[in-house]
Amino acid sequence: MENNDVAIKIEHLYKNYKMFARKKDRLFESIFPMYQKHGEFSAIRDLNIEIKKGEVLGILGKNGAGKSTLLKMVTGVVTPSSGNIEVNGKISSLLELGTAFNMELTGEENIYQHGQVMGLTKEEIEKKKPEIIEFADIGEHLSQPIKTYSSGMFARLAFACAINVNPDILIVDEVLSVGDIAFQLKCFKKFEEFKKEGKTILFVTHNVADVIRNCNRAIIIAEGNKVFDGDVKTGVDKYKKMIVGIEDDEETENSKEQEELTDTQKVDIHKNDNKKWKEHFIQNSEMLTYGNGDAEIIDYGIFDLNGDFQSTINNEEEYIIKAKIKFNKMIDEPIFAFSIKDIKGLELAGVNTKAYKTITGTFKKGDVVTVEYRQTFPLAPEKYTISFGCTHFKPNGELEVYDRKYDALFLEIMSYRDCLGVIDLKTKINIEKNE
Repeated sequence: MENNDVAIKIEHLYKNYKMFARKKDRLFESIFPMYQKHGEFSAIRDLNIEIKKGEVLGILGKNGAGKSTLLKMVTGVVTPSSGNIEVNGKISSLLELGTAFNMELTGEENIYQHGQVMGLTKEEIEKKKPEIIEFADIGEHLSQPIKTYSSGMFARLAFACAINVNPDILIVDEVLSVGDIAFQLKCFKKFEEFKKEGKTILFVTHNVADVIRNCNRAIIIAEGNKVFDGDVKTGVDKYKKMIVGIEDDEETENSKEQEELTDTQKVDIHKNDNKKWKEHFIQNSEMLTYGNGDAEIIDYGIFDLNGDFQSTINNEEEYIIKAKIKFNKMIDEPIFAFSIKDIKGLELAGVNTKAYKTITGTFKKGDVVTVEYRQTFPLAPEKYTISFGCTHFKPNGELEVYDRKYDALFLEIMSYRDCLGVIDLKTKINIEKNE
């Protein structure tokens, strides 16, 4: 590799897999290779990437896009069909943890075996062993065969071995959350150490909040092709649109129309979409729904101010939550509501039209109304759920539930800064040195 500032250089990389319709076709072709009985699946297509030393590269893409295949080729686990990969430095991979382990050996014996696989001398392994043992923190189980380990203990030891060999390049694939919360904290601290030391890191995750916080460059892979390479914020925005099926040409065309409108005049650009709003989001099979059916919540979604569907949002920006309600009888002054809960089910906040003293009006059978809630979400980066309700208080004060949909939508909130606790206080800090 001529350029000493380059950690990894990938040129015209392809990976194709043979696809056989039947097992006997595979056998037949192995015996008679001149007769082709297979089709081909292209996992990676003409990929070109140059990664500088010290870069933290976030790799985004839907499931099956080719992200893990790319990492396996960089680490040498999978051989490319064609193309070239040049690596400048020692790689440690948090990908398929424990592949170098022998299930019959003890944890301590596997520390030595893993170190040898990584090219360390016995003296280097001895020096690193106390740090690995302390990091894994599996106690007396270290002297037992790892075939007796729980999946959590196995992952802890494998992670400790992989991350404590002082690599030049670290490859991470959705494994920073192994073990309990204390161990996860150690994992993230180690990850931060690597960043400060200027290590090159390739980071694959579906959590765009982690990409925002940790990476200084992002690429997006779709169906084996690199479709974006650039700054993190632009990449995350593009990826969020890809998740809900919005293409760039749609975005460009619609944005031109939207620029001519004021905020209050902006319209839902998906008004001609045959799909319901909720179909653009991951459906929750565990959603709880109940009510007497006098009114029904027939659709719902989360949108940015351009009318684009959003399931991952930034806690600095405004968004619109919409619910569409159909009335099956005449109802006077219904109460419309939504609430947000954490993934443990704790209700964190909610809004309803009665509390806000909003006059909702009278609706007859067959009427459909769209209720919009426009606001920011000053919450810590995490996953949440959105619930919807349509209710009414009878003259005697009894609450009548027409329809409730608990945990109807999944929502992920991200932030450009760290947040302590559940609420982002958005504090403005001023420091003055006193003379």
